[in-house]
Amino acid sequence: MTFIEKLSAAWRTNNSLLCVGLDPDIAKFPAHLQQQPDAIYTFCKEIIDATAATACAFKPQIAYFSAMRAEDQLEAICAYLRENHPNIPIVMDAKRGDIGATAEQYAREAFERYGADAVTVSPYMGFDSVAPYLEWKDRGAIVLCRTSNAGGSDLQFLTVDGVPLYQHVARLVAEKWNTNGQCGLVVGATFPQELAQVRSIIGDMPLLVPGVGAQGGDIQATVHAGKTANGMGMMINSSRAILYAKPDLAAGEDFAQAAKRVALETRDAINLHRV
Repeated sequence: MTFIEKLSAAWRTNNSLLCVGLDPDIAKFPAHLQQQPDAIYTFCKEIIDATAATACAFKPQIAYFSAMRAEDQLEAICAYLRENHPNIPIVMDAKRGDIGATAEQYAREAFERYGADAVTVSPYMGFDSVAPYLEWKDRGAIVLCRTSNAGGSDLQFLTVDGVPLYQHVARLVAEKWNTNGQCGLVVGATFPQELAQVRSIIGDMPLLVPGVGAQGGDIQATVHAGKTANGMGMMINSSRAILYAKPDLAAGEDFAQAAKRVALETRDAINLHRV
């Protein structure tokens, strides 16, 4: 099954456009986990099991693992996902961008070492820096386009042939780079007008949409701007708002139950605006 096939099935099966980001920060873990040698694995495993029924994808952010020398725990988490939740795609958020020979190794890292279904990549060095990922015919390359951070405008709004650079990237990926039909784009929820512009350029290509939750992106505006005609087409990511949801102690919640509640609320809020 290809990345796009798996993602499309997850959209339908879980009735969800919610992507759960895995950005583990030990300082924010419950106290009883912080001293465990496998704290990151245990925390993420509990989050995964609590939210899997509401998610269309999981998105580990590789920097949170590598900074803690926890790549082995990331491997274990990806293996756990493939074994226990095989129908939910793993999107490795690595934002890689380098020349061909090096890109080949980054692709092996994402697809062989971690077994990811897709990986985020930068288009700045051009097609030959993205092409090695496309050699994996069943895996996805999700290209940075209009990112959710304010500083993205420094380059992404520069004019190229009369249009902003981010629109040029969207058209390049949709019309020339998507050689295996497994590409997507990253467009932030913090810019719904630009999100709508990208959707008009790329047709039904999937979008990874960060920026709701802790970053404050508006769910209604995001869904209306980015959904496809069938009400799908997006992985709307929320990380910190779900991972570090405050437990309702009166209800006896722990961190995983709080994450489940917020994930359900977020999925349902997204679904309100899909039709």
